[in-house]
Amino acid sequence: MSSALTDLFPYPIVQAPMAGGVSVPQLAAAVCEAGGLGFLAAGYKTADGMYQEIKQLRGLTNRPFGVNLFMPQPETADPAAVGVYAHQLAGEAAWYETELGDPECGQDDGYDTKIAVLLDNPVPVVSFHFGVPSREVVDSLHRVGTFALAAATTAEEARAVELSGADAVIAQGAEAGGHQGTHRDHPETGGAGTGLLSLVAQVREAVSLPIVAAGGIMRGGQIAAVLAAGASAAQLGTAFLATPESGAHALHKQALTNPLFVRTELTRAFSGRPARGLVNRFLREHGPYAPAAYPEVHHLTAPLRKAAAKAGDAQGMALWAGQGHRMARELPAGQLVEVLAAELAAAGTALSGFVTGGTGR
Repeated sequence: MSSALTDLFPYPIVQAPMAGGVSVPQLAAAVCEAGGLGFLAAGYKTADGMYQEIKQLRGLTNRPFGVNLFMPQPETADPAAVGVYAHQLAGEAAWYETELGDPECGQDDGYDTKIAVLLDNPVPVVSFHFGVPSREVVDSLHRVGTFALAAATTAEEARAVELSGADAVIAQGAEAGGHQGTHRDHPETGGAGTGLLSLVAQVREAVSLPIVAAGGIMRGGQIAAVLAAGASAAQLGTAFLATPESGAHALHKQALTNPLFVRTELTRAFSGRPARGLVNRFLREHGPYAPAAYPEVHHLTAPLRKAAAKAGDAQGMALWAGQGHRMARELPAGQLVEVLAAELAAAGTALSGFVTGGTGR
């Protein structure tokens, strides 16, 4: 990775931007102060809400940080399919004593307004999910001194990121918790994806961009593995979800290591787009029938998820988590960065000893 970008954070550890209130300023600040790159998640927030969080984060740390944006989505959903799903969810609404949300709340997540705010009030790093920004947007960010990154789940998507002029690509493996950052949601693929190590190798051969590896990483040894595979840094989400600074609901944090939740699965049940979460009742009952309709389904189920959380019912919540969720550690975020860095150093020492021993025979 370019020295200008790596100089922003001493350790090759990036805290993933987790939308929905998880990546709060306190979490990002703790990661930044410990030597990683903390991120705010602007997804599902208004432009002013994003700006206020940036102001708050700047009051907590002088270290560089990032802000993540969702790309606007094409209007490809079948209204009839969304209507059928809404009918199926009527029982959930009655159970939680709430109304279903309006699926037509908007497709663009306030993208243009957020870009305007970030150009008027530049931040060190901006990353993009669900697609690639235009060359014009990337050039505009560069002019105000902002590095631009974008997620990719295939080598083909990584090439699109490179063509945009972005500074680095976030290679997101299928192990990752939350939404897959696919540039286009193709229902026929069934949400299948490529494992992280294979993806990093493929992306490494497809583009010359620096790679940030994301997906299921919970330990420093795994960071060492992706660095050895060709990545310049690792992005961790679920690992930071359980920290006290995380804004995740207490039930969500507890579920990561709760024996009741033994596995994760990709599902459209909560948002209409493939996202990895802990398998609970809602996912089992509605996942098979949820249409490919994002963000319509997200808007539709938002009141249900909120009501389930208020009722203390984890079986009705979107419990986003990566495949390594059982390895979550309830450490303060800054301490977790330090532990990961120590594990990374130990793994590097072990690898160095192995290579030296091997060549000495």
